[in-house]
Amino acid sequence: MGTAASVDWSVVESRENPSFVLDTMLGRLARWLRAMGYDTLYLGQAEDRHLLQIARNEARILVTRDRMLARLAEPHSCLIRGERVDDQILEAVQRLALSTDDGDWLSRCLECNTRLETGPRESFQGLVPEHVFLTQTDFKRCPGCDRIYWAGSHVDRMVERLSRLLGRARSP
Repeated sequence: MGTAASVDWSVVESRENPSFVLDTMLGRLARWLRAMGYDTLYLGQAEDRHLLQIARNEARILVTRDRMLARLAEPHSCLIRGERVDDQILEAVQRLALSTDDGDWLSRCLECNTRLETGPRESFQGLVPEHVFLTQTDFKRCPGCDRIYWAGSHVDRMVERLSRLLGRARSP
């Protein structure tokens, strides 16, 4: 495993958009950080040693609910105490000083973390249900896992939830 000295952590601290690796207890938070546009690795079941190695090798902030793991990754870790995902989102935004600007929201695949790509509408015909193709104009595709995204009612609900939560986060 690499040492903390082998990583230029100033790169992490100077990034406009930091990147993260989350432990097994924070899978739902990982999806919401991705929804906000943040590069967020989530491996599911992974050993602490492996998460530390990824954090160090890729200059990622380790986000965890495990106090011991957070201490091992200091000062580039974030201990999340909340149990409910809404509380975890708020805590992550506040403790990591994340931007609440919606400019990059829904730009990453919620499943595999790859940045989504747009393409001509016609290129999605036959790849989405016909009624979706007829009623939607904008589609995005994940080059990592080939999932296709469009702005259905689920997107409205996600954006509303984030806006509501992050509006609360901005209040004194």
